Amino acid sequence: MTLRRVSISLLALASLVGLGNAAARANDMDTIQPFQMLRSLQFVQDTVVLGDHSAAEMQRFMLGTIDERLRSADQAIFDDPRNVDAALIYAMSGGNPATLEYLVARDINGNFDNRIADSLRKYLSGKGTLIAKSLGEISKEYRNTDLAPYLALVAGNVTITRDPADALKFYDWARLTAPGTIVEEAALRRSLAVAVDAKIVDKAGGYANRYARRYLYSPYASQFADLFVQLVVEHYDVIKQEDIEATLGYMDNDRRREVYLRIARKAAIAGRKDLTKMAADQARALSGTAEGADALANLYGSLANISTENVDDAMQAIMDIPAESLSPKDLALRRAAEAVAKEVLRKPEPPPESLTQANANTTDADAGAVAAAEDDAELQDPTAPPTPAAAPQPQPVSAEADAGNAAALDPAVRTFVDTGRSKLDAIDDLLKQESP
Repeated sequence: MTLRRVSISLLALASLVGLGNAAARANDMDTIQPFQMLRSLQFVQDTVVLGDHSAAEMQRFMLGTIDERLRSADQAIFDDPRNVDAALIYAMSGGNPATLEYLVARDINGNFDNRIADSLRKYLSGKGTLIAKSLGEISKEYRNTDLAPYLALVAGNVTITRDPADALKFYDWARLTAPGTIVEEAALRRSLAVAVDAKIVDKAGGYANRYARRYLYSPYASQFADLFVQLVVEHYDVIKQEDIEATLGYMDNDRRREVYLRIARKAAIAGRKDLTKMAADQARALSGTAEGADALANLYGSLANISTENVDDAMQAIMDIPAESLSPKDLALRRAAEAVAKEVLRKPEPPPESLTQANANTTDADAGAVAAAEDDAELQDPTAPPTPAAAPQPQPVSAEADAGNAAALDPAVRTFVDTGRSKLDAIDDLLKQESP
């Protein structure tokens, strides 16, 4: 069926359901086969993952309409295998699991394959691992049917924990038998997740490139971005800048800048200085006139220099960034960087037998008496809508304590502080060993 014909059938179906009295609608619905309605649902779902998010409401409408049609249908309608397949695909496409139970319970003619029905029953109830082996075998048996891509996708989902490599084979089959559909989008995205977790870097890079080329505007693309950032940061020794550009090249400048900023932040926290600098430079070059973009690139780029000989310049660059251009989490990261920088610049305490111990104690006491006034407001999700609140009163706390509070709320900041302190402890131990 061509795209135009599917569009026409979709509009006709909406008109039948939405117009006229209840009796007329019931009669009209009886003339539409479930497999015809399913084609309209598939068209809508494919449209959504290809970037038309306005079709999401129609998807919910179609799921409800098909559910009503399946439940009210005469059992004779399922003598047509296409309608049986439609009911099974509906269940695997976000439909009501109870409807499949209802149809199977009323199946007196044996139209439904009980093996598939039982497998889907367990899968939809969260017990998919129990049927991983049997569903995989069923999926291979149905490879030349309309059910093939859907069964392969489900088989991949339930096989991940037992055999990730086998799950990738099912996903490959799903996407190759349903190109340009929501099935391929889901299979690519889940393949990337499996490959990243299993550290199969070459395959992960291929999946990421294909996803960016085909489904960059899917509503699920944010999951892809998270996985891609993780892949780059964890495997930058294998993945080079040209590999990153090959995937990000399908994006517009705004999306590319956002991904580079996320790479720079995660890399800075992980202590990967080369990657941090590269990603920050790329984000800065793509910033254009975007407000705050340069500020974030400067922040993340300077974080990489905190533990180097250029710590003074790095800290000055960080402190020059206007606070209003940073989110609460990035402000906490800046305060944590300040605390780490102070530790880098702090002279190690001499051994107890040193004659300068008294003077060192005095100096430390004087330094400990100086506290920076910081805003101790609780960190909030930057995506949350602003809520009216009384202005917080500044409390005199040390930079280290403030960074500790931030770290308790933000795991990323906590990781940055802990990593910095572990390096500083090692430096202190080395210096103490070399002291006379």
